[in-house]
Amino acid sequence: MFKFLKEKIKTAVKKISKEVEEKAVEETQEIIKEEPKAILELETKEIIKPETKEKIKEILDKPVKEEKSFAAKIKEKITTKKISEKKFEELFWDLEVALMENNVAIEVIEKIKASLKLDLVDNPLEKRKVGEIIENSLKSTIKDLFENAEFDLIKKIKASDKPYTILFLGVNGSGKTTTIAKLAHYLKANNLKVVLAAADTFRAAAIDQLQTWGDKLDLKVIKHDYGADSAAVAFDAVKHAKAKKIDVVLIDTAGRMHSNTNLMDELKKVVKVSKPNLKVFVGESITGNDCIEQAKTFDTAVSLDGIVLSKADVDEKGGTAISISYVTDKPILFLGTGQNLGDLEKFSVSKLMEGLGF
Repeated sequence: MFKFLKEKIKTAVKKISKEVEEKAVEETQEIIKEEPKAILELETKEIIKPETKEKIKEILDKPVKEEKSFAAKIKEKITTKKISEKKFEELFWDLEVALMENNVAIEVIEKIKASLKLDLVDNPLEKRKVGEIIENSLKSTIKDLFENAEFDLIKKIKASDKPYTILFLGVNGSGKTTTIAKLAHYLKANNLKVVLAAADTFRAAAIDQLQTWGDKLDLKVIKHDYGADSAAVAFDAVKHAKAKKIDVVLIDTAGRMHSNTNLMDELKKVVKVSKPNLKVFVGESITGNDCIEQAKTFDTAVSLDGIVLSKADVDEKGGTAISISYVTDKPILFLGTGQNLGDLEKFSVSKLMEGLGF
């Protein structure tokens, strides 16, 4: 993850820095030409020649007085650069394109842009540190996108009344059933008792697929026939868990396009009947802004509590992981990183930042 985005950000930052720094010599020469006193003090209009370096150093080393001495003004102009808002818009364009190309949501790009503008526009910047300033601003802004990042599922489950019910939802083919199996494996490893609910009574072979995982994990699967009421399956699973003192119920649901009103209404019924502690959207990381739009629509319909991004291992752009939590205001709980039961990674902001090279 982040392979392409990381390189694009580095390239854009370098380009901005280079453009700012290349103007340093030219602007310094213009300053000297405009100030007769500076010409006398430096003995030449060409301040870059080796023989004038000592004179320049003398001026730059003079202490800056509060009343802004002439030497202080020259020092400030030579060593710093102010970027106008117009210039900022020109410089930011490459970075904006890089972010868009790597599936970063418009809302997130606007936030990054606003933060960079606050740090860069009309502020004296050390010319040789422009790249560092931009990188630090980017790092701070991206980290701030994850205010709701901390979510310890095991701690939540152990502190809650039993059974703790988790409902999984999303569009067709997003990886819900496989994600449920991975999470069941994870919960079992943390000494929690789990039951599975095959509430996807619509898709051919969906019940069989969940049963196969249940057999591998040695877990009970509550199921009805195909075409049965999915809400009834969810209800029976919760009832079974209460009777058997099972800690967690994981409910599979049929994949549905977020634009299908009838199926979304059916999902609302499942939610009403099962009263889940957690409603988790499972989306494919590689689908970028489509995944984010799907999550927003599901959130509007049933109010999501968290997100799992599947196929994160093959997502070389990474924009979805950066954007979805900020846009939906919901935490990313896990990343799916493969097809095996152990391929479920707890989401970590620090690991994400490391992946971006920060």
